[in-house]
Parts: sequence; C-alpha cells; structure tokens
Amino acid sequence: QVQLVESGGGLVQTGGSLRISCVASRRSSNNFAMAWFRQAPGKEREFVGAIRWSGGHTYHADSVKGRFSISRDNAKNTMFLQMNSLKPEDTAVYYCAAGSGIILSSLSSARQYAYWGQGTQVTVSS
Repeated sequence: QVQLVESGGGLVQTGGSLRISCVASRRSSNNFAMAWFRQAPGKEREFVGAIRWSGGHTYHADSVKGRFSISRDNAKNTMFLQMNSLKPEDTAVYYCAAGSGIILSSLSSARQYAYWGQGTQVTVSS
C-alpha cells in the first residue's frame, strides 16, 4: 500500500499563485508515477499533470500548460504542483494519485492509478 497526503490548498485571488504538495509513504516500484487530478462541483475528474519518478519527466494537460508546473523532491517522496496565473475555473478539489507500470499514453487516465489522496481544496476568487 501507498499512502498519499496532500497539503497546501486554500483560497487565492485571480492571477495569484499557490503550491500544493503530495507526500507518498513509499514508492511501490522503480517505474513509479504520480499525478494530479482535479474535480470541480458537478464535473468529471480531470487530469492536470503527471511525473514519472525515474527520470523526472513531466506531462501537463493543455488547459494548464504554461501556468502549472509539476516537480518532485526525490529524497522526500514528495510531488509538488506550482500553480501560477490562477483563474476561477481552476477552482476544484485537487487529488494526488500514484501507480506503477503506467504507459505514457495512459498517464492521463484516472483508472490507471491505484492509490489516491484525500484531496485538497483550491478556490480561486474572481
């Protein structure tokens, strides 16, 4: 089992920045991947971005490219999501997810991730 704990959510004004974090209790394998998803009220869960732990390659959804950035602290098993130029439509619960053996073309699929955090609320006021 892998436990994931998110932190850092909150309320921010339009155009502001926020960084959220996700700590994993362990990495289940060498081909470990972590991702951020978000879900706004009444909407489906949406892929935000992912990072492959080996090599540190990152992938971001088109809706957040240029504004959001995923990074990691290898020693602390921690993934970060730096969110800049926030918009009201970024308001959602942000979930951390983790899994192993996920091929590149499936990184954006929530079904590929075996482990999920409890979520952290990000609210962007207009």
